[in-house]
Amino acid sequence: MTRAAPRTDESRTTRPDAAKTEPESDAGLEIETIHRSDNPAGDVRNFRLRFPAPGERDADGLIDQDEEWCEVRIGDTWRRIRFHDYHEVYGVPGLYEALFARRLKCSSPERVVGLFDDVLGDFPQDASDLRVLDIGAGNGMVGEEFRRIGVPNLLGIDIIPEAKDAAERDRPEVYRDYLVADLTDLDDGQRSRIATFRPNAMSVVAALGYGDIPTAAFLSAASFVPDGGWLVFNIKEDFLRERRDESGFSRLIRRLQAEERLEIQAMRRYRHRLSMQGEPLHYVAIVAVKKRDLGDDEEAKPA
Repeated sequence: MTRAAPRTDESRTTRPDAAKTEPESDAGLEIETIHRSDNPAGDVRNFRLRFPAPGERDADGLIDQDEEWCEVRIGDTWRRIRFHDYHEVYGVPGLYEALFARRLKCSSPERVVGLFDDVLGDFPQDASDLRVLDIGAGNGMVGEEFRRIGVPNLLGIDIIPEAKDAAERDRPEVYRDYLVADLTDLDDGQRSRIATFRPNAMSVVAALGYGDIPTAAFLSAASFVPDGGWLVFNIKEDFLRERRDESGFSRLIRRLQAEERLEIQAMRRYRHRLSMQGEPLHYVAIVAVKKRDLGDDEEAKPA
């Protein structure tokens, strides 16, 4: 699969879905303004965002990255949205950019694609020759960066329909095609659409770990990239530390390198974005060449 399907576990205290009523006070309220310069209408959207007070966090005053949330003023009500409930975020035009790009200073689309552009300069291949399979494509911010470095052909894949709707709404010129699909359960028609696209590169940005894109989905997508093709992705630095990694990616990447199936050309640690508390969240961008078939998910599991 790509991004995990919307969660429905109502016991999660950090994901209340009901709209919140107007508070008695605006104390702690933050107002964000975003100018959608990439929108043909050139509209300006104003968002009022409120974040949890210290008393609503854990004993250390923190909330785990996967549990972060805020309240958004929509119309005359407050709506609480968990950051990783992308189906809700994408449903509000401009909210993703206001929250992640403006408020939390997310830099991953430009940092990861920028690293790839740097590496590509050392190879005879030109960006105009690339056909990129963009996994966890969301609303097209990563695809837009690939377009900026000269990549003409992109196929977006995401598991949630709201992501495709947002990409078509916000960046309709970025993708040649956009597929809503579970990469761990592709049907024949979906496999044919991907194969017909003939990708020679794959990107996965800010989507590995946290149950969004598991190792099986990563390997499924990579299987469509031929030997010698590019794999461009990033991952939270904690997930590269074997003792702290529950996602399986640390073990997978080490195995692929040891078996000479993957040749890493560049790695760069950088600040992905700020946490809700304003602390830096560090990720590692990786640009690699696929040397041969990466195997399946069973091989990635410990013996």
